[in-house]
Amino acid sequence: MLQPPCLVHPCVLTDARRLDQILNNLVSNAVKYTPAGGTTRLAVEELAGEREGFGLYRFTVSDTGIGMSQEFLQRIFLPFEREDTTMTSQVVGVGLGMAITHNIVDLMGGRIDAQSTQGKGSTFTVVLPFQFVQSFPFADQPKTDTFTLQGLKLLLAEDNLLNMEIATELLQLDGAQVTGVENGQLAVERFAQSPVGSFDAVLLDIQMPVLDGYGAARAIRALDHPQAASIPIVAMTANAFADDVIAAREAGMDGHIAKPVDLVRIRQGLAAAFAQKPADSHPAQIQSKGV
Repeated sequence: MLQPPCLVHPCVLTDARRLDQILNNLVSNAVKYTPAGGTTRLAVEELAGEREGFGLYRFTVSDTGIGMSQEFLQRIFLPFEREDTTMTSQVVGVGLGMAITHNIVDLMGGRIDAQSTQGKGSTFTVVLPFQFVQSFPFADQPKTDTFTLQGLKLLLAEDNLLNMEIATELLQLDGAQVTGVENGQLAVERFAQSPVGSFDAVLLDIQMPVLDGYGAARAIRALDHPQAASIPIVAMTANAFADDVIAAREAGMDGHIAKPVDLVRIRQGLAAAFAQKPADSHPAQIQSKGV
Protein backbone atom coordinates (compact mmCIF):
# COMPACT_ATOMS: atom_id res chain seq x y z
CA MET A 1 0.00 0.00 0.00
CA LEU A 2 1.34 3.42 -0.92
CA GLN A 3 2.07 5.77 1.96
CA PRO A 4 1.66 9.56 1.81
CA PRO A 5 4.95 11.53 1.75
CA CYS A 6 6.29 12.10 5.27
CA LEU A 7 8.02 15.40 4.35
CA VAL A 8 5.67 17.88 2.72
CA HIS A 9 7.88 20.98 2.95
CA PRO A 10 11.40 20.45 1.52
CA CYS A 11 12.83 23.71 2.92
CA VAL A 12 12.79 24.75 6.58
CA LEU A 13 14.61 27.28 8.72
CA THR A 14 16.35 26.00 11.87
CA ASP A 15 19.71 25.87 13.64
CA ALA A 16 21.43 23.27 11.47
CA ARG A 17 24.45 22.85 13.74
CA ARG A 18 22.32 22.18 16.82
CA LEU A 19 20.18 19.72 14.87
CA ASP A 20 23.36 17.98 13.67
CA GLN A 21 24.59 17.71 17.25
CA ILE A 22 21.31 16.20 18.45
CA LEU A 23 21.17 13.59 15.69
CA ASN A 24 24.89 12.81 15.87
CA ASN A 25 24.64 12.12 19.61
CA LEU A 26 21.60 9.87 19.22
CA VAL A 27 22.85 7.95 16.18
CA SER A 28 26.36 7.56 17.64
CA ASN A 29 24.91 6.06 20.82
CA ALA A 30 22.68 3.72 18.83
CA VAL A 31 25.70 2.44 16.90
CA LYS A 32 27.93 2.18 19.99
CA TYR A 33 25.45 0.13 22.00
CA THR A 34 24.28 -2.16 19.21
CA PRO A 35 26.40 -5.32 18.87
CA ALA A 36 27.52 -6.65 15.50
CA GLY A 37 24.59 -8.01 13.51
CA GLY A 38 22.09 -5.54 15.00
CA THR A 39 20.35 -2.69 13.23
CA THR A 40 19.93 1.06 13.74
CA ARG A 41 17.37 3.30 12.05
CA LEU A 42 16.75 7.04 11.65
CA ALA A 43 13.30 8.16 10.48
CA VAL A 44 12.02 11.70 9.84
CA GLU A 45 8.37 12.76 9.67
CA GLU A 46 6.60 16.09 9.23
CA LEU A 47 3.64 16.58 11.57
CA ALA A 48 0.96 19.27 11.71
CA GLY A 49 2.36 22.48 13.18
CA GLU A 50 0.93 24.39 16.12
CA ARG A 51 1.55 27.81 14.49
CA GLU A 52 0.93 29.07 10.98
CA GLY A 53 4.07 28.84 8.87
CA PHE A 54 5.65 26.25 11.17
CA GLY A 55 5.69 22.47 11.18
CA LEU A 56 6.67 19.86 13.77
CA TYR A 57 9.35 17.44 12.65
CA ARG A 58 9.71 14.10 14.42
CA PHE A 59 13.09 12.36 14.36
CA THR A 60 13.10 8.76 15.56
CA VAL A 61 16.37 6.93 16.25
CA SER A 62 15.89 3.26 17.06
CA ASP A 63 18.19 0.28 17.49
CA THR A 64 18.20 -3.40 18.38
CA GLY A 65 21.03 -2.97 20.87
CA ILE A 66 21.53 -3.82 24.53
CA GLY A 67 18.76 -1.53 25.76
CA MET A 68 18.41 -0.01 29.23
CA SER A 69 16.68 -0.86 32.47
CA GLN A 70 13.49 1.01 33.34
CA GLU A 71 15.21 2.32 36.47
CA PHE A 72 18.05 3.90 34.49
CA LEU A 73 15.64 5.19 31.85
CA GLN A 74 14.26 7.61 34.46
CA ARG A 75 17.72 9.16 34.89
CA ILE A 76 19.09 9.04 31.35
CA PHE A 77 18.89 12.80 30.75
CA LEU A 78 20.65 13.70 34.00
CA PRO A 79 24.34 14.73 33.85
CA PHE A 80 27.03 12.10 34.54
CA GLU A 81 24.58 9.18 34.46
CA ARG A 82 25.71 5.95 32.79
CA GLU A 83 24.25 2.48 33.28
CA ASP A 84 26.88 0.00 34.44
CA THR A 85 26.85 -2.99 32.10
CA THR A 86 29.49 -5.15 30.48
CA MET A 87 29.16 -3.34 27.15
CA THR A 88 28.94 0.24 28.52
CA SER A 89 32.16 -0.32 30.46
CA GLN A 90 33.91 -0.82 27.10
CA VAL A 91 32.63 2.50 25.68
CA VAL A 92 34.44 5.73 26.53
CA GLY A 93 32.19 8.43 28.00
CA VAL A 94 31.32 10.43 31.10
CA GLY A 95 27.53 10.45 30.80
CA LEU A 96 27.04 13.98 29.46
CA GLY A 97 25.85 13.27 25.91
CA MET A 98 22.17 12.72 26.70
CA ALA A 99 22.05 15.64 29.15
CA ILE A 100 23.50 17.97 26.51
CA THR A 101 21.12 16.61 23.88
CA HIS A 102 18.13 17.17 26.20
CA ASN A 103 19.20 20.77 26.88
CA ILE A 104 19.66 21.55 23.17
CA VAL A 105 16.22 20.13 22.36
CA ASP A 106 14.71 22.30 25.12
CA LEU A 107 16.48 25.41 23.83
CA MET A 108 15.11 24.72 20.34
CA GLY A 109 11.57 24.54 21.73
CA GLY A 110 11.20 20.81 21.25
CA ARG A 111 10.81 17.66 23.30
CA ILE A 112 12.66 14.35 23.57
CA ASP A 113 11.44 10.97 24.74
CA ALA A 114 13.22 7.66 25.34
CA GLN A 115 11.86 4.12 25.42
CA SER A 116 13.93 1.01 25.98
CA THR A 117 13.85 -2.65 26.90
CA GLN A 118 16.94 -4.47 28.13
CA GLY A 119 18.22 -6.91 25.55
CA LYS A 120 15.87 -5.63 22.84
CA GLY A 121 16.92 -2.10 22.04
CA SER A 122 16.06 1.58 22.47
CA THR A 123 14.05 4.25 20.69
CA PHE A 124 14.63 8.00 21.04
CA THR A 125 12.05 10.42 19.65
CA VAL A 126 12.77 14.12 19.15
CA VAL A 127 10.07 16.58 18.03
CA LEU A 128 11.20 20.05 16.93
CA PRO A 129 9.36 23.05 15.44
CA PHE A 130 10.77 24.34 12.13
CA GLN A 131 9.71 27.38 10.13
CA PHE A 132 8.78 26.82 6.50
CA VAL A 133 10.72 28.78 3.85
CA GLN A 134 10.40 28.93 0.07
CA SER A 135 14.07 28.21 -0.68
CA PHE A 136 17.47 27.99 0.95
CA PRO A 137 19.49 31.23 1.25
CA PHE A 138 22.70 30.03 -0.38
CA ALA A 139 24.00 33.47 -1.40
CA ASP A 140 26.47 33.74 1.48
CA GLN A 141 27.82 30.19 1.19
CA PRO A 142 31.35 29.54 -0.09
CA LYS A 143 31.52 28.82 -3.82
CA THR A 144 32.45 25.15 -4.01
CA ASP A 145 30.86 24.07 -7.29
CA THR A 146 34.31 23.93 -8.95
CA PHE A 147 36.22 22.69 -5.91
CA THR A 148 36.81 18.96 -5.59
CA LEU A 149 39.09 16.83 -3.50
CA GLN A 150 40.53 15.12 -6.58
CA GLY A 151 44.18 14.27 -5.97
CA LEU A 152 44.35 15.81 -2.50
CA LYS A 153 46.45 13.86 0.01
CA LEU A 154 44.72 14.09 3.39
CA LEU A 155 45.79 13.00 6.88
CA LEU A 156 42.69 12.10 8.90
CA ALA A 157 42.68 11.53 12.68
CA GLU A 158 39.49 9.92 14.04
CA ASP A 159 39.21 7.51 16.97
CA ASN A 160 35.71 6.23 16.16
CA LEU A 161 36.03 3.38 13.65
CA LEU A 162 32.60 3.93 12.10
CA ASN A 163 33.19 7.69 11.69
CA MET A 164 36.60 6.91 10.20
CA GLU A 165 35.08 4.56 7.62
CA ILE A 166 32.33 7.02 6.66
CA ALA A 167 34.68 9.99 6.34
CA THR A 168 37.25 7.98 4.38
CA GLU A 169 34.60 6.72 1.98
CA LEU A 170 33.28 10.24 1.37
CA LEU A 171 36.75 11.68 0.82
CA GLN A 172 37.78 8.90 -1.54
CA LEU A 173 34.54 9.20 -3.51
CA ASP A 174 35.60 12.75 -4.38
CA GLY A 175 39.08 11.63 -5.43
CA ALA A 176 41.13 12.23 -2.27
CA GLN A 177 43.88 9.96 -0.99
CA VAL A 178 43.36 9.35 2.74
CA THR A 179 45.77 8.26 5.45
CA GLY A 180 43.84 7.48 8.63
CA VAL A 181 45.16 7.34 12.21
CA GLU A 182 43.33 6.64 15.47
CA ASN A 183 44.36 9.59 17.65
CA GLY A 184 46.05 12.98 17.69
CA GLN A 185 49.44 11.71 18.79
CA LEU A 186 49.64 9.34 15.83
CA ALA A 187 48.67 12.23 13.53
CA VAL A 188 51.53 14.34 14.86
CA GLU A 189 54.00 11.48 14.50
CA ARG A 190 52.84 10.59 10.98
CA PHE A 191 53.09 14.22 9.82
CA ALA A 192 56.48 14.76 11.50
CA GLN A 193 57.93 11.73 9.72
CA SER A 194 56.44 12.54 6.31
CA PRO A 195 58.49 14.00 3.43
CA VAL A 196 57.44 17.42 2.17
CA GLY A 197 54.37 17.13 -0.05
CA SER A 198 53.10 13.89 1.49
CA PHE A 199 49.99 15.67 2.74
CA ASP A 200 48.01 18.64 1.45
CA ALA A 201 45.78 19.07 4.54
CA VAL A 202 45.07 17.58 7.97
CA LEU A 203 41.59 16.74 9.29
CA LEU A 204 41.37 16.30 13.07
CA ASP A 205 38.58 15.06 15.29
CA ILE A 206 38.59 16.97 18.59
CA GLN A 207 37.73 14.38 21.23
CA MET A 208 40.36 11.67 20.86
CA PRO A 209 42.37 9.55 23.32
CA VAL A 210 46.12 10.06 23.96
CA LEU A 211 46.09 13.54 22.35
CA ASP A 212 42.99 15.47 21.32
CA GLY A 213 42.55 17.53 18.17
CA TYR A 214 43.51 20.85 19.76
CA GLY A 215 46.72 19.38 21.17
CA ALA A 216 47.54 17.71 17.87
CA ALA A 217 47.10 20.98 15.96
CA ARG A 218 49.37 22.85 18.37
CA ALA A 219 51.99 20.08 18.17
CA ILE A 220 51.94 20.06 14.36
CA ARG A 221 52.33 23.83 14.20
CA ALA A 222 55.33 23.60 16.57
CA LEU A 223 57.15 20.95 14.52
CA ASP A 224 60.39 21.63 12.66
CA HIS A 225 58.81 20.59 9.37
CA PRO A 226 58.74 22.72 6.20
CA GLN A 227 54.93 22.50 6.02
CA ALA A 228 54.20 22.81 9.75
CA ALA A 229 53.18 26.47 9.61
CA SER A 230 51.40 26.41 6.27
CA ILE A 231 49.49 23.14 5.91
CA PRO A 232 45.72 23.62 6.34
CA ILE A 233 44.44 21.97 9.53
CA VAL A 234 40.68 21.59 9.85
CA ALA A 235 38.63 20.39 12.82
CA MET A 236 36.02 17.76 11.95
CA THR A 237 33.86 17.33 15.03
CA ALA A 238 30.38 17.31 16.55
CA ASN A 239 31.42 20.20 18.82
CA ALA A 240 29.80 23.03 16.87
CA PHE A 241 29.33 25.77 19.46
CA ALA A 242 30.90 29.18 18.85
CA ASP A 243 33.39 28.55 21.68
CA ASP A 244 34.54 25.36 19.97
CA VAL A 245 35.17 27.21 16.71
CA ILE A 246 37.18 29.84 18.57
CA ALA A 247 39.16 27.15 20.42
CA ALA A 248 40.02 25.51 17.10
CA ARG A 249 41.34 28.81 15.76
CA GLU A 250 43.40 29.41 18.89
CA ALA A 251 44.93 25.93 18.52
CA GLY A 252 46.20 26.85 15.05
CA MET A 253 43.42 25.33 12.96
CA ASP A 254 42.19 26.95 9.74
CA GLY A 255 38.61 25.78 9.72
CA HIS A 256 35.81 23.80 11.31
CA ILE A 257 33.58 21.12 9.74
CA ALA A 258 30.57 20.12 11.84
CA LYS A 259 29.57 16.46 12.04
CA PRO A 260 27.83 14.51 10.68
CA VAL A 261 30.02 15.28 7.70
CA ASP A 262 29.01 15.29 4.04
CA LEU A 263 30.83 16.18 0.83
CA VAL A 264 29.37 19.70 0.67
CA ARG A 265 30.64 20.56 4.14
CA ILE A 266 34.01 18.97 3.54
CA ARG A 267 34.47 20.87 0.29
CA GLN A 268 33.38 24.14 1.92
CA GLY A 269 35.66 23.64 4.91
CA LEU A 270 38.72 22.74 2.87
CA ALA A 271 38.06 25.42 0.24
CA ALA A 272 37.87 28.06 2.99
CA ALA A 273 41.02 26.70 4.66
CA PHE A 274 43.05 26.75 1.43
CA ALA A 275 41.77 30.26 0.65
CA GLN A 276 43.50 31.51 3.81
CA LYS A 277 46.89 30.23 2.66
CA PRO A 278 49.30 31.80 0.16
CA ALA A 279 48.44 30.76 -3.41
CA ASP A 280 51.88 29.22 -3.98
CA SER A 281 51.27 26.78 -1.10
CA HIS A 282 48.14 25.30 -2.73
CA PRO A 283 48.36 21.93 -4.47
CA ALA A 284 48.57 22.24 -8.25
CA GLN A 285 45.04 21.00 -8.88
CA ILE A 286 43.65 23.67 -6.55
CA GLN A 287 45.73 26.45 -8.07
CA SER A 288 44.30 25.58 -11.45
CA LYS A 289 40.79 26.15 -10.10
CA GLY A 290 41.67 29.55 -8.68
CA VAL A 291 40.91 28.81 -5.03
